[in-house]
Amino acid sequence: MQEDDRILVDYRTSDDAGVYRLDESRALVQTVDFFTPIVDDPFVYGRIAAANALSDVYAMGGRPLTALAIAAFPKEAHPSILQQIFAGGFETLREAGVALLGGHTVQDAEIKFGYAVTGEVDPARVLTNTGARPGDVLVLTKPIGTGVISTALKFGRAPAAAVQAAVASMMALNRAAADAIQALPAGAVHACTDVTGFGLLGHASEIAGGSGCTIRIDAERVPLLEGARALVRGNIPGGGRTNRQYFGAGAEIADGIDPDLLDLLFDPQTSGGLLVAIDPAVEAEASEALRRAGCQAVRVGEVLAPSAGRLAIR
Repeated sequence: MQEDDRILVDYRTSDDAGVYRLDESRALVQTVDFFTPIVDDPFVYGRIAAANALSDVYAMGGRPLTALAIAAFPKEAHPSILQQIFAGGFETLREAGVALLGGHTVQDAEIKFGYAVTGEVDPARVLTNTGARPGDVLVLTKPIGTGVISTALKFGRAPAAAVQAAVASMMALNRAAADAIQALPAGAVHACTDVTGFGLLGHASEIAGGSGCTIRIDAERVPLLEGARALVRGNIPGGGRTNRQYFGAGAEIADGIDPDLLDLLFDPQTSGGLLVAIDPAVEAEASEALRRAGCQAVRVGEVLAPSAGRLAIR
């Protein structure tokens, strides 16, 4: 057990990043994330990997400052591929105003790429996954379905329109959404996380567990990427099955929910949107602020008093 009182957030709450207080007005936010290619274009892969890593800092209410690249690369692969991956990542870092300080590469049988990111946050404005309260509304800022579409792409089964929609969503930074919710009145945002590998229901379950509440998700209100629903059958990634097995245990699932839609709720995302628990008194203000920032603002559920399970899907 760590005893340093400067640690504000660490691994014990399964949050998106760690937070370490420097003084009364500044704290560091630190995270690391890397993964194997999910698209064919190495430049686009680099951009997605960077957006995904930066997202953890935005989800904590922070501003990313610096990044260190992490890359694994097969010895026999052409160096131009690695160059394009790094170029794509650097383009997204530049868009975010983040300085690349260096990195580390190793040889491996499979390409892997990502970043360790350091940011800063006001200790009084840190957002975590542990503060949701009964009555809060849940707002999601990006559609879901990237896992299913990426799997279909791997096997040549994804229509171009679906791939384009998924790529655009994954490359989009969560910076504008984070800025919009941080501009709301102090105390209006009670919890926040980004929707990534555990899927919408997995990350909602972590908010519920950390906050001691139950999360209700209104399945038909959840925004989906173009083409995702049609691709579910035969394209569920392994992570989706694992998420359903783990997070679905004990979930209250209403009768009549489309099985394909339910699978998408467990679909692992890459560089997904922010899932935010907001005081209902500022729901309209928050939705308008997100829309002005060019982000989606879809109410996908509500925080309930604790019950037998963490999740209720209706």
